[in-house]
Amino acid sequence: MRILVTGATGFVGRHLIRHLHEHNPDDRLYGTIKPDSDDATQLPGLTTREVDLRDRDQVMDLLDTTRPDHIYHLAAQAAVGVSFSDPWDTLETNIRSQLNLFEACLAHNLRPRVLVISSGEIYANANREDRPTDETFLPQPTSPYSVSKVTQEALGMQYFYSRQIPVVIVRPFNQIGPGQRLGFVAPDFASQIARIEAGEQPPIMRVGNLEARRDFTDVRDVVRALRLLMAHGEPGELYNVASGVARPIQQVLDILLGLSQTPIEVEPDPARMRPSRVPLVWGDASKLRALTGWQPNIPFEQSLREILDDYRSNFSATNAPN
Repeated sequence: MRILVTGATGFVGRHLIRHLHEHNPDDRLYGTIKPDSDDATQLPGLTTREVDLRDRDQVMDLLDTTRPDHIYHLAAQAAVGVSFSDPWDTLETNIRSQLNLFEACLAHNLRPRVLVISSGEIYANANREDRPTDETFLPQPTSPYSVSKVTQEALGMQYFYSRQIPVVIVRPFNQIGPGQRLGFVAPDFASQIARIEAGEQPPIMRVGNLEARRDFTDVRDVVRALRLLMAHGEPGELYNVASGVARPIQQVLDILLGLSQTPIEVEPDPARMRPSRVPLVWGDASKLRALTGWQPNIPFEQSLREILDDYRSNFSATNAPN
């Protein structure tokens, strides 16, 4: 089996490559990284290609040389906040890259199974208090990022129906786990705690709105779901990947503070106390479970502990004597 993973050295990509290699080490794994990337991550069994997926000619060459049976399309601008500051970069990156992949498949007469990675973010204000959001809820995008994901879904459906590319669309909700970069709530909290423990920050955390509730799933459970959907997902169908539990951001903070080795004060920061655009996000993954038997296996507390330990090790390595 020849497998292409775009964005292979990103947060989800690294975990997916390891999982795929462990599941079937004989598969040939190809992964894209950005040109001039300083990411020297060595992943088992992976052959990397520097490709700007927005460049049609580069993508044509990529598909011609790799000729994949499966494509996991992970590469994207995934930060919601960044999408507001530069909407066009997010739209161009996420939409044009996928369009180039589909067109390259057609140009080389390839019909690989393609997993289009959307997001639970597209539901936004469609989330309700009485039950978690399933795939029948209509998208209500509230950011340029979620608009880009709705468009990726529409493109996937178009190329499935009109060009017979077997596309499966996946909507993961919030993902957490070791290796997640700053800009997301759990690593932002964990990084501050690690800095405080290392003596690089006063023992005070200033926080914003802690009332928003989110559905968190460990990234290692998510990539297992991706592999199962690549194998068993019905082309042209949508699948949520979610825990079905809505956790307040306050709970994330409380658990991480409970793991701290140093007493830490928490102070509200009026500059950060903006109401959440989307106060509740939680998903129903019954469709995925019925198809594959998938369930999240990694406890929430373990995910947070490993994120914190990851940042502690980063600061320990930084502060180690030469």
